[in-house]
Amino acid sequence: MNQLETPVALIVFNRPEPTRRVFAAIAAARPARLLLIADGPRADRAGEAELCEIVRQIVSAVDWPCQVEANFATKNMGCRRRVVSGLNWVFSLVEEAIILEDDCLPDASFFPYCSQLLERYRDQNQIGMIAGFNPLEKSFPFNYSYYFSVMVGIWGWATWRRAWQQYDENIATWPGVKASGLLAQILPDKVAVGYWEKVFDAMHQGRGPNTWDYQWVYACWTHTALSIVPSRNLIQNIGFGADATHTSGADPDLTLPAHSLIFPLQHPPAVEPWPEHAMEMQRTFYTPNLLRRIRRRFRLRFPAAVRC
Repeated sequence: MNQLETPVALIVFNRPEPTRRVFAAIAAARPARLLLIADGPRADRAGEAELCEIVRQIVSAVDWPCQVEANFATKNMGCRRRVVSGLNWVFSLVEEAIILEDDCLPDASFFPYCSQLLERYRDQNQIGMIAGFNPLEKSFPFNYSYYFSVMVGIWGWATWRRAWQQYDENIATWPGVKASGLLAQILPDKVAVGYWEKVFDAMHQGRGPNTWDYQWVYACWTHTALSIVPSRNLIQNIGFGADATHTSGADPDLTLPAHSLIFPLQHPPAVEPWPEHAMEMQRTFYTPNLLRRIRRRFRLRFPAAVRC
């Protein structure tokens, strides 16, 4: 069986069952180097220390030739600091990595897809990351294996040290970037610009959620870096539920099955963003119309009540 040469980073916390499934997918790919990031238990959550320990045992049970390195927190750091500090550690050790969280279940083709494109675009600064999740695969059929977009997705992804070095969790440059009007040059319309200005205002002022991904979006946009999006969805999110950090209710727009890409990859002839993809992502997942917004909130509050 071939071994995956690209390093894989796995971020885990306190959910044994999804972790077990994701780790099994990684084990099937047999990466030569595995970097494990784990947050510590919260002191006020009964039984969480035991769950965290079970998770660490699952991901430490490596039975293939592999260099395993672990960065396990002794105390709870929270989503933002744990992921940021963990990825800082990862990219202090390796030049590039495939990154999975404990609820992002990849199709087997996700690994060679990321590995080949990390190599192909290694020295092209206009590419910031390689995404695995594509909820719009049916809306945007494509003749090639992947396309380019300004939108950023982190449910199964890969990037390089050169790109992660642009990350700033405090987005210190935001006031100047906002005044420059950069977002209007990137995003499809004024509604999208207004939405993201509010997000970045909150994150810059310390009022935003305990998360790290908005800052990664900011890093990509302020360095005019495109994302690679697969023509098929390669990641199934299996983390929706009561114990999830940010996805407590199942959403049919997001709980999509993973599919396989066909190899050899068919590369698009030019590195050009697909504006319609950004427009549809923004409309569907960030600033949907009133009816969709009401239905989405209802689904998240009462996940068993809405099936369509």
